[in-house]
Amino acid sequence: MDGAPYLRKMDLNIYEGYQQLLEALENMFKITIGKYSEREGYKGSEYAPTYEDKDGDWMLVGDVPWEMFIPSCKRLRIMKGSEARGLTCGL
Repeated sequence: MDGAPYLRKMDLNIYEGYQQLLEALENMFKITIGKYSEREGYKGSEYAPTYEDKDGDWMLVGDVPWEMFIPSCKRLRIMKGSEARGLTCGL
């Protein structure tokens, strides 16, 4: 979460998909993330979960299929929604 380093490893394999991961993050940080849409990202939410892939690019959580996300995710970061604008698949 921005401003609050939380240096802890997470085993993404215990989650069955994005919904379970997002619920776990919401419970861990006591925040509301909201629903993801391909067109609008996490619009209307104060926070947007992002991840750094193995190429060093930051993308929105949910931009790629879950099966591709698990091996490519190196680091998770919960950004303020306004700062995450412009992060989309392929950037």
